[in-house]
Amino acid sequence: MADGREGENPEQEPRGAAGGDDVIDDHILEEGAVVFRGYVIAHINTEDPSRHVTSEDLGGRPDEQQDPQIKEVVEQLRKIADSLNRNAELQRLINQVQGNCAQDVFMTVARNIFADGINWGRIVALFHLACKLIHKAITANHLENIQMIISWVLQVIREQVYSWLVAQGGWEGVIRGFSRWRTAAMVASVVLVVAFVYYRKVR
Repeated sequence: MADGREGENPEQEPRGAAGGDDVIDDHILEEGAVVFRGYVIAHINTEDPSRHVTSEDLGGRPDEQQDPQIKEVVEQLRKIADSLNRNAELQRLINQVQGNCAQDVFMTVARNIFADGINWGRIVALFHLACKLIHKAITANHLENIQMIISWVLQVIREQVYSWLVAQGGWEGVIRGFSRWRTAAMVASVVLVVAFVYYRKVR
């Protein structure tokens, strides 16, 4: 997919990918967890205000979303995500995934998101999928699944996205490069649909 390859490094060897545990071992992964929690909070509190999810509900610190830079990164990622919510086919596919889905289901879809490149749109696609699953877990009162899903996201970041994020200068790269990612939302929608279709074929 040619339009999904901006800024990718397909030959990358992700640093920090060793080990399968959920230990957050450096700034990029730690900030990634905070950014993802911020994304989930913004999404759920917008879509379902009665829930009023907080960082603490997601295993974070009470004040971690107060950092202006974190807020700006989350806001830019949310702008990319807006069109995903309007993609009816994508919503239909996501709704078919159970909120308590197995790790192999999530990882199969996630790996296909990044199968032929990395950009901010694809990272948003990963966040969007995981966020929807967390929302389902909260709605169904399966709160034990929340930390599990967050750990899956961090595993994907560590194994597949880490070196690319280093090359972008960290999560703040989405702020600096946002004008170049106007098409990222379209890429994110397409790549998620393709990943789901692939998963259903090999399932």
